[in-house]
Amino acid sequence: MSITGTPVALLYQAQQPPARNGILKPMKPGGYSDSGADIAYALREKQVLVSTPVTHPQLAIDLDWVFPDTEAGILHALAKGAQVLWLNTILYNGHPVEAFLKKGIAAVGQLPRNTDLYDDKWITNKLLQKNNLPIPPAVLISKDNMYDYQLPFSFPVVAKPIRGRGSEGVRVADTQEELDAILGEMLAVENYGSAVYVEKFLQGQEVTVTVMPPGKYEFNGLCQEKINYWSLPAVERFNHQDGVAPYNGSVAVVHNSRVLDDAQLQSQKVIALCKQCESAAALVGAKAPVRIDCRQDEQGNYFIFDLNMKPNMTGAARPHRQDQDSLSALAARKIGWTFPDLLVNMLRQQWRL
Repeated sequence: MSITGTPVALLYQAQQPPARNGILKPMKPGGYSDSGADIAYALREKQVLVSTPVTHPQLAIDLDWVFPDTEAGILHALAKGAQVLWLNTILYNGHPVEAFLKKGIAAVGQLPRNTDLYDDKWITNKLLQKNNLPIPPAVLISKDNMYDYQLPFSFPVVAKPIRGRGSEGVRVADTQEELDAILGEMLAVENYGSAVYVEKFLQGQEVTVTVMPPGKYEFNGLCQEKINYWSLPAVERFNHQDGVAPYNGSVAVVHNSRVLDDAQLQSQKVIALCKQCESAAALVGAKAPVRIDCRQDEQGNYFIFDLNMKPNMTGAARPHRQDQDSLSALAARKIGWTFPDLLVNMLRQQWRL
């Protein structure tokens, strides 16, 4: 199969996903149309055929490059010649794209049912914990028990949305009073739903690991088959704000992230962590890259605290976005892949139901 000869269309999130058990996943402004446009532009630079809504997309107009993830938007993409749908959007059971996948349309991205299930941090982390992967202790606090809960671990703690997006809405509390105030604020608004995820705050180094699915990949012009899930080099996060890595929409990750040096990457703790992240990706049945955020405790032991089924995939492709490499793109550069190289290798892992 020719990677460059199969027309691809990028989908972006055009609508709010439905609530699950009273829990909402907040929409990103623009619905990932920015990263979708980065991907579409970069693929064209690699001579991949990319279908776009307009014949001559303008460089800086994101919506010129991407189709909405609605039935009408997908039909438009197919009418424009697309044979592969790149699911750069938030997926869920009942998503409009499911009808097209069931007809055999090829896709790049996750299975909607898996994303729906594992976007729930509580479900995902309990699954990982059940399989002996290191997860920080955590509790759910809802509107029903926000006045009589008990924490089985000490402060400081982190409060975050159950179906969050990056670090948006994530806050650290050092005392009971601070946590009560944060819970009151988070549960009073409609953004996050009826419960909040609260876990032990880990005060050590934070790293993020991008795990790639099994498949055929190109390295230095040679094709290599990976029969298992495998990790890109771990990326360190620094310059946290109030203990939390800032949302990439406000601070570009290139300004607070760097790939670990060779000595760190070859340390036994990091090697073991990457293996654990690969096991986690296998457990959730990842069909495309997942990004797994991890942090050390005071003894230097790493814990997995967040598995992202849809990692941010912005990249320094278009001239006006040269500071927009995502964490996954930074990691890929360490193994010699440019952002377009990463995308072409993701495209190689397209699948059909």
